[in-house]
Amino acid sequence: MANNSKKSYSIGEISDLVGMTTRTIRYYEEIGLLNSIKRLEGGKRIYTEDDLRRLKFIKRLKVLGLSLNDMKELEDIYFVSRSNRAALTKLLDILDKHLDEIEKRISSLKKLSEEIMNYKKHIQKRLSEIKE
Repeated sequence: MANNSKKSYSIGEISDLVGMTTRTIRYYEEIGLLNSIKRLEGGKRIYTEDDLRRLKFIKRLKVLGLSLNDMKELEDIYFVSRSNRAALTKLLDILDKHLDEIEKRISSLKKLSEEIMNYKKHIQKRLSEIKE
């Protein structure tokens, strides 16, 4: 059975596969999130399966709420060390910090919710005291 899987993609094809705009992909390349994009003689970008995996990973990190700076730091660690271990260890640190921030926000939002509920009760009480 022949293997029909494609090993390289144009920017339009990879954009469709990962659900990102071509501008976003170019921007990620500009800021160094995608360091290994190959180009043909005319400057046309060619994306590989590795690039596809990296873009999908970036998309997951974005959903998790990581900043572009955090993603860039992970890319730099991986690029320098060529070690998933170093990058994944740093990712765990970043995710721990992110979880701490989320928990603080949740706590703050719960307090705000309580304040709003108390204020609503106060307003309802005042409304019931006002005679028309």
